[in-house]
Amino acid sequence: MGALQGIRVLDLSRVLAGPWCGQILADLGAEVIKVERPNVGDDTRMWGPPWMLDNDGNPTRESGYYQCANRNKYSVAIDISLVEGQKLIQELVKTADVVIENYKAGSLKKYGLDYLSLSEINPKIIYCSITGFGQTGPRAAEPGYDFVIQGLSGLMSITGEQDGLLGGGPQKVGVAVTDIQTGLYATIAIQAALIARQHTERGQYIDMSLYDVQLAVLANQGMNYLTTGKSPKRMGNRHPNIVPYQTFDAQDKAFILACGNDTQFKALCSAIGLPDLATDLNYVRNQDRVKHREILVALLAKHFSTQPAQHWIALIHAAKVPVGMVNSIEEAFAEEQTQAREMLVAVPHQLQQNFKMVASPIKMSETPIEYRRAPPQLGEHTEQILKGICTEVELKALQQSGVVGA
Repeated sequence: MGALQGIRVLDLSRVLAGPWCGQILADLGAEVIKVERPNVGDDTRMWGPPWMLDNDGNPTRESGYYQCANRNKYSVAIDISLVEGQKLIQELVKTADVVIENYKAGSLKKYGLDYLSLSEINPKIIYCSITGFGQTGPRAAEPGYDFVIQGLSGLMSITGEQDGLLGGGPQKVGVAVTDIQTGLYATIAIQAALIARQHTERGQYIDMSLYDVQLAVLANQGMNYLTTGKSPKRMGNRHPNIVPYQTFDAQDKAFILACGNDTQFKALCSAIGLPDLATDLNYVRNQDRVKHREILVALLAKHFSTQPAQHWIALIHAAKVPVGMVNSIEEAFAEEQTQAREMLVAVPHQLQQNFKMVASPIKMSETPIEYRRAPPQLGEHTEQILKGICTEVELKALQQSGVVGA
């Protein structure tokens, strides 16, 4: 029994933010029905290569991008641009608890699939709209993509190496973090609305904006600006408020040193054979180390270049100062900690019996995550879901007319 057992979700979203939210709800036990366009499906189905290989080692048309965000869902292929398709969605809403959509602001109104229309059918429905800029403001009608939002929000102004250095200039993060974070916030909001509904007996509308979310998660960097009136700058792998807290190049490869306080700095200096640094008045306190960052970092960089990374990691780890290797994704998946935490999970697919996914990070003692279904093929569950609201004859007619996928 999942924590959200008994909750039915209609997921009309595509790409990443909405599907990520839907997958979390599905992992937690909700019945999530992914509504897709017949013959086309979620945009990310075609965002390959790479493609999943079938049991014979041949590429399928199931992209890795699509598969990362659609586990544990049912796929139903319905053309919502047709009146008959709209009626099917409206019928499904009668027994649904949640709707997730990420169409342009206001665009579902013409189909009768907006919140006001669906809340008349089911006053208890919780309707979550995810857009680039929200439902209000001068940019509300604009499409929103993670990359664009990373730039507009200021995130790229603090990500990447500083100007003037090799590789300097603004950089986006290596994964679509704004989409992912919006999916997480949307999940929190939906669960809060479900709890509120227990008291009010009514659903509500949730307006989620990628832009709002990325501004919110500027976190300390946003507050650094509000505190000083000065925009933070790109600092590469260096921390703006803590020293030493960055990557260093050892003899063979880079490693990360995250020295978070004065006690750790003293322990670090002793461990790496530079005890005098810990008593130097320029470095005793973190605020002093920030002030004299360039000199201290240069001293440490020269010292660390004399030995392999693993040599330093072993010494620093023994001193209980946070330290770690800069892994490739392959190396990260091979880490013993990854195996111990069961963060890779087998979820057999119809086309690939040895299919594996990155597991959910949620660990719950009484209602653990269950991996019930691999990411569905397009329209895989259309008949299964619609047979509850259509007769067999009606379903065949809908398939023949192209309203639903065959």
